[in-house]
Amino acid sequence: MEKLIIKHGGYRDLRTFQLARLIFDITTRFCQKFVDAKSRTRDQMVQAARSGVQNIAEGSQASGTSKKTELKLTNVARASLEELKLDYEDFLRQHELKVWERMDLRRQELIDRRVKTADQFALWAKEEAQKQGHVAEIAANGVLVLLKVACTLLDRQLAQQADAFTREGGFTERLYRVRRSTRKQ
Repeated sequence: MEKLIIKHGGYRDLRTFQLARLIFDITTRFCQKFVDAKSRTRDQMVQAARSGVQNIAEGSQASGTSKKTELKLTNVARASLEELKLDYEDFLRQHELKVWERMDLRRQELIDRRVKTADQFALWAKEEAQKQGHVAEIAANGVLVLLKVACTLLDRQLAQQADAFTREGGFTERLYRVRRSTRKQ
């Protein structure tokens, strides 16, 4: 028999959650080091990063009874990370630092390294800055790389959620099917 409340949660295993949490940790450090404490931008960046993490978790948890809420919150997470991406681009532009080209080898090097912690990211940024460049430029571009990956994965996650909702329906449809099945027995 179909379950009324389906398996849900498990967000800690989602690559999007793990990546968003890493971006949040790095953004918090980045802002402490490079963005004026009195700046509204600092708070906005940290909150956008936090929103990415929290909305993935909340959407995953809500998915047991509302696929609509899951889709909505996953999209809010995606939008928050897009906002954060613009903040990093603005930081680079306003500080007259270079935004890496799409084919910059450092982008793939960071992806291949598969950093899992803010400390691993900081080590990578320090190593890159010693080779060439300004550490803020390296760090901001590095986060932009991670944001690109996270946004791409969230786009796929949203497409899968939309497809599942289209095929299976939501809680109301499931409630009806379970009730009908129970009455037949």
